[in-house]
Amino acid sequence: MLSICVFSGSSHGRGERYLHHAEQLGAALAARGIAVVYGGARVGTMGALADGALRAGGRVVGVIPRSLYEWEVAHEGLTELHIAEDLHQRKALMAERADAFIALPGGSGTLEELFEIWTWGQIGLHTKPVGLLDVADYFTPLVAFLDHMTGEGFLHQPHRDMLIVETDLDVLLERFAAYQPPEYVWRENPTEPGE
Repeated sequence: MLSICVFSGSSHGRGERYLHHAEQLGAALAARGIAVVYGGARVGTMGALADGALRAGGRVVGVIPRSLYEWEVAHEGLTELHIAEDLHQRKALMAERADAFIALPGGSGTLEELFEIWTWGQIGLHTKPVGLLDVADYFTPLVAFLDHMTGEGFLHQPHRDMLIVETDLDVLLERFAAYQPPEYVWRENPTEPGE
């Protein structure tokens, strides 16, 4: 695994813990020789992630939409900075450059990126692992809701299982290395929920 796309926030959350965890993730990936692909900003947990990786000697590839670049929130110290014309192009470029995806705590934009890339996997547009790094139990309510969706038949169990949730980066990366996409392919009208 040569590169991982990390979805994270332009805000820093409450307190310093989310910034600290983002910085640690960047440094840990750099120490493993894994390049970080991310949203290109210098602010929030995004900026902390990039700074952590850069300080540890890692490669960091940022992809930022032109509108945000013009707001002057781009990180200017990255290994590579790509300016996308819009959010759609940004996500496509990040997906193209990454071997896997990790979501850190963030807001609606982070969740939108996570859900889109996970959905792309469900319909066979890629076969790359997607995971949540559950820092400080941030994603615990979301995971409970995903399990509720599965129980109610709106999310098929093989698709639910595609989203890897861990609190420890080492364990998450081990599961990424062993990841096999399900043979299950989306059907419009499955006979049974989760089939």
